[in-house]
Amino acid sequence: MLVRRLQDCELFLAGDHTQLRELLHPDKQPLELRYSLAHAVVPVGQTSIDHALKTSEVYYLLSGQGEMHINDEVQAVGPGDAIYIPPKARQFIHNTGSEPLVFICIVDPAWQAADETIYAS
Repeated sequence: MLVRRLQDCELFLAGDHTQLRELLHPDKQPLELRYSLAHAVVPVGQTSIDHALKTSEVYYLLSGQGEMHINDEVQAVGPGDAIYIPPKARQFIHNTGSEPLVFICIVDPAWQAADETIYAS
């Protein structure tokens, strides 16, 4: 049995500048998974960098309030929302609330640096 505790996962700044902790990734654990699973945080008032993945992605919001941008669409999002991000879609999320925006990211197939394009910094 594999159990990964959030506090035991290394915190790093992802390419889109979200604070990320990878929970499950088939390249890093002996798992037969197609996807990767990560915990992300966007601090108050901050925005992830405009980016796109070659793969599909899902955000599941745990806490905070935000504004999700996918291509030309914008929508307010909050706890309990699941957001599907199609492959190759330009995306970023802005924290519009008064607390950190916390969400789970599922990337399928599993996230790879070569699959990500960053548009702005």
